[in-house]
Amino acid sequence: MRRTAVYVDGFNLYYSTLKGTKYKWLDLKELCQRVLRPENDIVCIKYFTADVSPKPSDPDMHIRQQIFFRALRAQIRELEIIKGQFSSHVVTKKLHPPINGQRHATVLETKEKGSDVNLAVHLINDAWLDRFDCAIVISGDSDLAESMRLVKTHHPKKIIGLLTSKRGTSKEMVKCADFTRYISTSALANSQMPDIVIPNLGNPIRKPADW
Repeated sequence: MRRTAVYVDGFNLYYSTLKGTKYKWLDLKELCQRVLRPENDIVCIKYFTADVSPKPSDPDMHIRQQIFFRALRAQIRELEIIKGQFSSHVVTKKLHPPINGQRHATVLETKEKGSDVNLAVHLINDAWLDRFDCAIVISGDSDLAESMRLVKTHHPKKIIGLLTSKRGTSKEMVKCADFTRYISTSALANSQMPDIVIPNLGNPIRKPADW
C-alpha cells in the first residue's frame, strides 16, 4: 500500500468545479478513492478554506458552509480542516466604460487569505517529515506549483498527483505533477455524501435544501 495524503484547496475546488452544480455535498475521500488506484491508502485529507460571512444576496451561506464542515468531519475520520481568513480593503477600481464622466470608483474588496500558503507549507512540511509516499493536490492554482516542484526536487521518490478541473488548470502545475486526473461530472455525482449524515455524537446533519 502507498501512504497517500490529500491536500484540498477548498475555494479553488468550489469555484472551478462545484459552483452552479448539484454536487456540492461532496465526499472528498470517496472522490479520491474513485479516481486513484486501490494501492493508494488515504492516511489524511487536509482541507484548506476560510469561514465565509453572510451577504445581503445570500444571508444563509455561512450556515450552509458550517453544515458542510460538520458533515465532512462526521463522514471522514482522516479529515483536518485548516482555515485561513478573509481580508477586506477599500480600493480604487477603474470603470469601463466611465459612468457620467467618472473613470474610477471606490469599492470594498474582499479576498481569501492563507489557503494557498497554508497548503504549500503543509505539503512541504509533511514531505520532510515523511508523512506520505504520495501526495494528491486538489487545485488548479498556479501559486502551488513551486511547492510541488520543491517536494519533487528534494524528495524524488515521493509521488505528487494533481486532481483538478479541466477548466483553468495551471499548465505549470501539470508539469510539476507525476500524474494528473481530471474531475468528471460522473465522479462528482457518485461521490456525494448521504442526504442525512449521522455523526457519532449530536444530531443528524441534513444536506441543505438548495444543494
